[in-house]
Amino acid sequence: MGVALAGWLVASNALGQSDADPAHLWHAYTAQFLSSDGRVIDPQGDDRTTSEGQSYALFFALVNNDEAHFETVLAWTEKNLAGGDLGEHLPAWEWGKRKDGTWGALDPNSAADSDLWIAYDLIEAGRLWKDSRYSGLGLRLLGQIARRETAVLPGFGPVLLPAANGFHLKNSWILNPCYTPVFLLERLAKVDPAGPWIGIAIKTPELIERSSPGGFAMDWVSYTPETGFKPSLSNAVKEQGALGSYDAIRVYLWTGMLSDELPAKRRMMHALSGMSQYLTQHGAPPEKVSNQGVPLATDGPVGFSAAVLPFLASIPDPAEVARQTERVKSQLGEKTGLYGKVPTYYDQNLILFGSGWMARQYSFGSGGASVGELIVSWTHG
Repeated sequence: MGVALAGWLVASNALGQSDADPAHLWHAYTAQFLSSDGRVIDPQGDDRTTSEGQSYALFFALVNNDEAHFETVLAWTEKNLAGGDLGEHLPAWEWGKRKDGTWGALDPNSAADSDLWIAYDLIEAGRLWKDSRYSGLGLRLLGQIARRETAVLPGFGPVLLPAANGFHLKNSWILNPCYTPVFLLERLAKVDPAGPWIGIAIKTPELIERSSPGGFAMDWVSYTPETGFKPSLSNAVKEQGALGSYDAIRVYLWTGMLSDELPAKRRMMHALSGMSQYLTQHGAPPEKVSNQGVPLATDGPVGFSAAVLPFLASIPDPAEVARQTERVKSQLGEKTGLYGKVPTYYDQNLILFGSGWMARQYSFGSGGASVGELIVSWTHG
């Protein structure tokens, strides 16, 4: 029995069938955060919408075989974030209420991780639902990402830049380690072998190894050919104030969801050992980790516990899987079907990812022609 399967079985026993049904959470999520016309609303962010939220909603609609919501989310995204054509325009990353009271794009710059997820969602929707409209649009978007959001760093190699603009500063580059889930890149390399995707996938473990002080992932890192990788802020090459927090938690999530058969996973798990060691002595992942790799005192929110479940299941650490699972369960609202004392958009997304993977609602292909393919439970019934 592989460690991932062992972790799944532990989690299934700990969660119980009724408490952590990811399909129920998806229905609660759409009721709370998704407008009728397909906009994911972040109440804690002044009711703004981000391309991240749209990309995740597309993914979970596909995971739940919910083509109706997939269509509305896609239509809203294309119309309001991409000038009516995702094949021609990278989506603006933020949309909301402007200072003059009108609603529209607040920042026209893109967010490359969201763009990558949207392209993947479309390509996999085309395959699973047998609709070439989706896959064709996804490939067109992928071409834009390759042209406008990738670079080759001297002395390192190919990377995904965080956006089309603003992250190459003279002789340095700003990167976000959570922006390149290896399983996405491997799938995209299969459908677009001429693109930079396999090169970026190959370099991602090295990026994590060289940018995770004390075995903890950082939100943002800078790279210069002379000094390599250092913790940074998103808009400048500065270590002061740099953290591992709300972005970095996804590094553990994506790493845990990789197939145990991939050497990349073993390298990344080892590079992130600070988190696994910390959790043997603490009841929750830290909300923040300093740029020196020192966890700060405050516990992360409930979504952080869900995000580390695939990571812990891959060690495997049954006791810690059970402890983090119990923390998630304890914060389920019976009336809302959502998690947290104040259910936030971001926590629900992390729980949809973590609980869905642990419940085997979805996984990613591990080898051959199917590497990185989305494997969903609804195709098995």
